Amino acid sequence: MPDSKPSVLFVCVHNAGRSQMAAAFLTHLARGRVEVRSAGSAPADSVNPAAVQAMAEVGIDISAETPKVLTTGAVQASDVVITMGCGDTCPVFPGKKYLDWALEDPAGRGIESVRPIRDQIERHVRSLLSDLRPR
Repeated sequence: MPDSKPSVLFVCVHNAGRSQMAAAFLTHLARGRVEVRSAGSAPADSVNPAAVQAMAEVGIDISAETPKVLTTGAVQASDVVITMGCGDTCPVFPGKKYLDWALEDPAGRGIESVRPIRDQIERHVRSLLSDLRPR
């Protein structure tokens, strides 16, 4: 009987900071045990350079990532959908687990302001990962 991996989708408006950092942390910490996606309701042209720098400081390279548009297919394919300030633009489907993480938006902020957001995201992701493990 094949094991099915849990699937998590991180959503924020621009898919350039918070959701990219969260997806990178979960990918790194889950080591292939979780299918990870991220998307934005209004994707930016590129990932926030301060987010790239903040993640590099903890040994995770997101410099090759690109913001992706949120699709209903991505939501339907996910077991858990985590929103980060995307408001009402995230489609809701029955049977999905939805979480909203209240995180400051790193857009337009320098590295000193992005580090605490990164660290808060890491704490959320570690907690999420322990919740996703079978009991």
